[in-house]
Amino acid sequence: MKLSDFKIKVTDSKSISKIPEDRIAAYPRTYNPESKLYNRDECKLMVVHKSTGEIEHKLFKDIINYFDEGDAFIFNDTKVFPARLYGNKEKTGARIEVFLLRELNEQLRLWDVLVDPARKIRIGNKLYFGPDESLVAEVIDNTTSRGRTLRFLYDGPHDEFKKTLYDLGEAPIPDDVRNLRPAEEEDHERFQNIFARHEGAVTVPVSGLHFSRELMKRMEIKGIEQAFITLHAGLGNFRSIDVEDLSKHKTDSEQMFVTKEACDIVNHAKENGHKVCAVGTTTLRAIETAVGPGGLIKEFEGWTNKFIFPPYDFTVADSLVVNFQMPLSTMLMLVTAFGGYEVVMKAYTEAINGDYQFGTYGDAMLITD
Repeated sequence: MKLSDFKIKVTDSKSISKIPEDRIAAYPRTYNPESKLYNRDECKLMVVHKSTGEIEHKLFKDIINYFDEGDAFIFNDTKVFPARLYGNKEKTGARIEVFLLRELNEQLRLWDVLVDPARKIRIGNKLYFGPDESLVAEVIDNTTSRGRTLRFLYDGPHDEFKKTLYDLGEAPIPDDVRNLRPAEEEDHERFQNIFARHEGAVTVPVSGLHFSRELMKRMEIKGIEQAFITLHAGLGNFRSIDVEDLSKHKTDSEQMFVTKEACDIVNHAKENGHKVCAVGTTTLRAIETAVGPGGLIKEFEGWTNKFIFPPYDFTVADSLVVNFQMPLSTMLMLVTAFGGYEVVMKAYTEAINGDYQFGTYGDAMLITD
């Protein structure tokens, strides 16, 4: 398929490659700006039956009604760290945005980062962070056009350094939200799944944001199994695709882990004829990376750059929970591969013409049989 196939049709004669700002969620649907409280599981849920194309309109907490005892949900338990911070360049005092990607060397305090504006940052430059500019980093290498390697100059235990660094950072909310408002202190909690455990992501697997503790407890009581894999979500899925031929697009690699415990839960459900539901596109890519003979998953520790677009035969999950993705995105391509191109794109037309909110804090879709 081609990139242009993934514009969203509004009418028979009009398709859009960008969602209007008033249809993108700046906050979760039930967010109260005065109390700053909201209910994770009360966004809208569009239920799409991929075999018939039937569409239902529900609340997210109703998702439990589509699953029974013995069915299994697979969650991505990666944990987002406060990856975006701002520093001042030595001598000029220019304000520089630094986006932390990953720690390269714990002892040497080396980090792989993106800087903006990149043209101002060269090897040998120093950046100063914090109100008193007490945290200093030196640029020691160029990696990509915006990429740099920083060495933080910090004497003290590593845990103390990480706390100092993270205290200066803000939640790395993506551009669909940043274009509407700046990051807020509350985003540290909002932009994190309640089951997040393993630090390493610079963006949250957004489909998991709708699961509240109450909903997960209700699932447990009903006998619905919960398996957890880890894929440290990076920025690759947000990069624009610059080729019309999708077979020529390459995605960034992301680190992932699938444990024996997760395999046992998922494989037991499949072997006994129960449903398996993947929560989010990161989870679906991870389990398709770890799939073995017979549609069962196996233990895995490594990296994946799997890019899924139609046509594709899925072998593990038969249901999928996703947010409403942006046009021309790799996530939308994966969703259409799972639910069927015509079925999913018709559902998106209904969503854009209805009251559904798109993006990170937007509403959700369940694709099932």
